[in-house]
Amino acid sequence: MTAIQTITDSRIHRARAFVLRRPVLCAAVFCLLSFTGFWIAQRAAQVSMVDLLVYRAEGWTVRNAQDLYDMRATQHNLPNTYPPFAALIFTPLTVMGTGVLRTFGTAVNLGLMVAVAHLSLRLIDLPARVPRPAAVLALAAVAVWCEPVWTTLRYGQINLLITALVLWDLTRRAGHRWAGLGTGIATGIKLTPGLFVVFLGLAGLLLGLRRLWAAGAARRRAEPGSGPPRGRFLNDHLRRAAVATASFALTVAFSALALPHDSRRFWTEVLFATDRPGDVEGAGNQNLKGTLARILHTPDPGMWWLMAAALVGCVGLATAVAAQLADDSRLPNARAWAALTCAVTALMISPVSWSHHWVWAVPMVLLLAVEAVRRRTAGWTAWTVVTGLLFCSFMVWYAPHSRPTRVELHQNPAQMLLTAVYPLIGIAFLGVAAYLTLRAVRRPWEGTGTVRRRMATAGPDAARRRPERTYARG
Repeated sequence: MTAIQTITDSRIHRARAFVLRRPVLCAAVFCLLSFTGFWIAQRAAQVSMVDLLVYRAEGWTVRNAQDLYDMRATQHNLPNTYPPFAALIFTPLTVMGTGVLRTFGTAVNLGLMVAVAHLSLRLIDLPARVPRPAAVLALAAVAVWCEPVWTTLRYGQINLLITALVLWDLTRRAGHRWAGLGTGIATGIKLTPGLFVVFLGLAGLLLGLRRLWAAGAARRRAEPGSGPPRGRFLNDHLRRAAVATASFALTVAFSALALPHDSRRFWTEVLFATDRPGDVEGAGNQNLKGTLARILHTPDPGMWWLMAAALVGCVGLATAVAAQLADDSRLPNARAWAALTCAVTALMISPVSWSHHWVWAVPMVLLLAVEAVRRRTAGWTAWTVVTGLLFCSFMVWYAPHSRPTRVELHQNPAQMLLTAVYPLIGIAFLGVAAYLTLRAVRRPWEGTGTVRRRMATAGPDAARRRPERTYARG
């Protein structure tokens, strides 16, 4: 037995040494095996990729100059719910047969999964000792099995594309010429990312006002009785918001020129038909409105949803803006907390957020894992593990669900809990983000970003005065 144990230990040691010497190669093999297994599992499950077929039908409708919002596709009679710009970019799908289209959709989404993993790692600061390419491939190999990603590929959805466009913007260097373009295009395809434009605009406005106030305070100290402050109001956040707004406006204008009737109908009629994508109380609708509809046993939660959405929206947006302007030394990964808080807020307050819209779970769990490693506490570790397992559990589908019979309107408390798992995760994430951000911004700012401690100016405590810390963000 001792000899067998020695041989086993030796093999484990050699395998570990090989992984440490060739981390990228091992991660690439792991990712390839995972993606291959995923492809086989999806084909064995005979996934319909029904949403991808709807996208192709939208493209055919545009090509045939028919009414885009009277269209119904597949045996499920599914309508078009996206802005007309989306249908314009779906027209290339019409040249593919159904089999080729499904293969193409799966391959593109797996590539986008790697892109989202890469951009998530750019958003979140990893320990320097972790090889970035290996981490990207390993993260993509694991994340592809979580429920939001699995369901995205099952339906042939575009959630990974939307997430990649927004993350590309948020991870550009300050002053990048095209930062904001991706968010504007994503908003033109699917309106939910528009909250990121509001988030960037508010962050830029507050940063500009703070700079003006700091410049005015400095000038008044230097020249008492001086005129109005002169400071640099424009900043990178405002510029990104402006680029995103202009990009979105261009998508609307282009659609209006190409599809004037459909554009007019979308912005005056379809936009306000919040029940058009499906039953609000459906188990897959993982947001405040869906949860309240199931709790209240009604397809229209009315004012309850409006009040809850207003509260969560204001708190979430304020937290995201404060985190974006926070000091990294006080709130590590402040940029990531800001971006993911905005994403979770958008998912929570949107009238419809299907479970596959929660592909933001990938950077969210990654951020929690990095925080758990940094803090080394049982609470953070447990929260990270539980959150990751819940996103991989497919729990939202355990309760009875059927669109024709609308069984979700008659759920018991246990079933309500099962179908509220993502909103509960979102509320917990927003609560922790708000707490951490509040702790980070309690110190008063002074100057153009200098943070000072309140110290005694005389007496024995004066000897413990620390030098000021500079605020480098913005």
